[in-house]
Amino acid sequence: MERKYDIVYADPPWKYDHCKTISRRIENQYATMDLDEIKALEIPTKEDAVLFLWATAPKLREALAVMDAWGFVYKTHAIWDKRKIGMGYWFRGRHELLLVGVKGKYKPPASHARIASIIQSGRTQHSRKPDEVREWIEAAFPEAEKIELFARARHAGWDSWGDEV
Repeated sequence: MERKYDIVYADPPWKYDHCKTISRRIENQYATMDLDEIKALEIPTKEDAVLFLWATAPKLREALAVMDAWGFVYKTHAIWDKRKIGMGYWFRGRHELLLVGVKGKYKPPASHARIASIIQSGRTQHSRKPDEVREWIEAAFPEAEKIELFARARHAGWDSWGDEV
């Protein structure tokens, strides 16, 4: 029987079509997937589950489409303030979004385990997310069965899926 998860933590390898120079292409860092490929993934979740989905500002619409395709309903989001300005066409990006979606009747964390909606943590290597987010999920949902999609490393208590693990 396939294992099913309470919590899905995902940082999809979004494909960007706007890069004007080959040296700045995301594919120089890691393999990407187009929207339909990401949406087509079958995520083994329990009837009641929560999704924590990373999205950059230009990929917000696509992230919401992925959330819907995977069977989750958008509830809220947090912002990761990277404390360092990055690239951008309209604004020089300094943040990413962590969207939260629910399937079924998954409950939010207990009030004592809730954190601020702005996560301030300096960025490190390309696309790596702050460890404190995974650590918060572990603390807020200690009994949950968890999977990290598109993971870069394995972590105790999590199943991991991705090119880099």
